[in-house]
Amino acid sequence: MTDQTTKQERTLKGVVVSNKMDKTAVVSVDRVKTHTKYKKQYTVSTKYQVHDPENKAKLGDTVEIISCRPLSKNKRWRLA
Repeated sequence: MTDQTTKQERTLKGVVVSNKMDKTAVVSVDRVKTHTKYKKQYTVSTKYQVHDPENKAKLGDTVEIISCRPLSKNKRWRLA
């Protein structure tokens, strides 16, 4: 009996900040955090290097990215 478990892939939405590299785009993902003591909400942005094999992503595009196996030192995400 072979029981395969499908791994849940993480998906995020963000904006393309840079596409200067070959087959790689930089995507900025914003999320809202709440301060533990003062309960004020503020925005935190994180940049991810994303695998873009066909160089489709253009500057300012809103894209969805999916987690994947490590492709290089910094790339652990790919375009959806």
